[in-house]
Amino acid sequence: MVTLSSDSRNIIGRGPPLGAGLFFLGVVSVAVMMLDHRGHYLETVRLWMGAAASPIYTVVQAPGQLWGWLTGSFADRARLRAENAELTEELRAARVKLLQFDSLREENLRLRAVREASAGVGGRTLIAEIMRVDVDPFRHRIRINKGADDGVFRNQPVLDAFGIFGQVVQVDKFTSTLILISDAEHAIPVQVNRNGIRSIAVGTGDLNKLSLPYLTVESDVRTGDLLVSSGLDGIFPAGYPVARVTRVERNAADTFALVEAKPLAQLDRDREVLLLWTDQPPPAEAPASTSKPPPAKSSAAAPAAARPAASPATTSSPPAPATQPPQE
Repeated sequence: MVTLSSDSRNIIGRGPPLGAGLFFLGVVSVAVMMLDHRGHYLETVRLWMGAAASPIYTVVQAPGQLWGWLTGSFADRARLRAENAELTEELRAARVKLLQFDSLREENLRLRAVREASAGVGGRTLIAEIMRVDVDPFRHRIRINKGADDGVFRNQPVLDAFGIFGQVVQVDKFTSTLILISDAEHAIPVQVNRNGIRSIAVGTGDLNKLSLPYLTVESDVRTGDLLVSSGLDGIFPAGYPVARVTRVERNAADTFALVEAKPLAQLDRDREVLLLWTDQPPPAEAPASTSKPPPAKSSAAAPAAARPAASPATTSSPPAPATQPPQE
């Protein structure tokens, strides 16, 4: 019968001492590190060990990545709504600014066009902004933001970037009223630029049509002729474009031809107009033309001063009746 013998000696004390094993492992480790540092003998081993440990790294990082994906996918809806509302408001404000920039760009283009047009105008000019348009369809009148304080005077010519726009009919301290050349109560002397034939362009109440009712059927006027101001009225300077002939009809039985023209000024589109001080009158006469009441007073004073001289005329008038009876 086999019997197992038991040994009561300590197992730890049976092998080599732990200190000798630790010393041996330390020496081996130092030797391996020196060899790897100088000769890079363990580079391939390190690569293979890193490749073997990569799945472990992936498994360890998987819970964190999964949690991040879940929290990103199921974010707070209230926060997302708040961000969406904020972004929508910013987009609306940006669009409003963009519209303002477009308006400023168009205004800049209009002002440049007016300035370029005023470069060839003789005399002083001033840009005025249109404040209000008369709502009466039969009265083409507007109000501008320049008045007597700016030197505006009655009957002052007004232009835009394309031609004659109208003239001042009423002047206040800070504002003025203009009548357009298309108004039915307005007329301007013009001449055909091609041959110099003079006539009068009368407003018809239509912003796109002027009438020339005083041209005879024999007048050399053609469709497309340019009409310019003749300057014979003493208000508008000569040579400025007014309109272009659009219709010419002649009837042998009539004395006058039917001639219509389209104004060159943008009467229904302009936001800025150009007030003109011409160089034709001397500067000293400008104040006299700005206010007509002083000349009226002087004309009223002239008869008063002429009354003493008129008294002899009144004394000489009685002989006239005396001579009449003998003639009879």
